[in-house]
Amino acid sequence: ATFMVLGDVCTRGCRFCAVTSGNPGGKVDAEEPANVAGAVHAMGPDYVVVTMVNRDDLPDQGAAHVAECIRAIRRRAPDVLVEALVGDFSGRLDLVDLVCDAGPDVLAHNVETVESMQALVRDQRAEFEQSLAVLERAKAHRLAPYTKSSMMLGLGERDDEVIAAMS
Repeated sequence: ATFMVLGDVCTRGCRFCAVTSGNPGGKVDAEEPANVAGAVHAMGPDYVVVTMVNRDDLPDQGAAHVAECIRAIRRRAPDVLVEALVGDFSGRLDLVDLVCDAGPDVLAHNVETVESMQALVRDQRAEFEQSLAVLERAKAHRLAPYTKSSMMLGLGERDDEVIAAMS
């Protein structure tokens, strides 16, 4: 099961995404971590993904909220594997640590496309190297969650660019 947290308005404007872009005005549902954990407990899945919209409008970009969602799931459903699919936190690696401190089994962040196509596909605030830094920071965290990333294909990238991105 996948849960998108922090609302349904993203502060970014990636061209591939159908999520509404805008300014959520700092609104955060304080009950969301408990509600997500309750849903996980009631559904009984083996694996859940907590994903997020980008929240550049928040001082911590939503990292503490994602971390609290993970902790709430752990309290209600301790045997469930939890993946956190996070944004790039504008390159603030301390916020990657904050999420990793909550103990996700997997920390995911999508590079979305090959390096040469970033400007065509992603929001101007997203950068390939910034995305790699998020993954590297998670990999080096003391709790060492698995890390993963995804990218879309069929946008005009070359095979050698795909192989380079995967490397």
